[in-house]
Amino acid sequence: MTHNIYLYILVCAGVSFAIRELPLTLIRKPIRNRFLRSFLYYVPYVTLSVMTFPSILQATESPAAGLCALVFGMAAAWFGANLFQVAVGCCGIVLILECFL
Repeated sequence: MTHNIYLYILVCAGVSFAIRELPLTLIRKPIRNRFLRSFLYYVPYVTLSVMTFPSILQATESPAAGLCALVFGMAAAWFGANLFQVAVGCCGIVLILECFL
């Protein structure tokens, strides 16, 4: 059993190394393909969204409060509120809904 654990750790280390180092060694020229450039541009935003969206709904006691805060935050950001205003507003929405519902 312990031999398998070392093998798993070695494979994980190899895959992590390959994912990070192969693009640096194989791609030497600037990327000119518009589709690939736009795809790579949005990868960090999509990754952040995928990681935070479930947490928004599951961080509260009721998912409805998280959903209301999410909708409020999106609307506030759409209409030009800054990050502090959006965060305070979303926290206030969750506080009100959690205390009174």
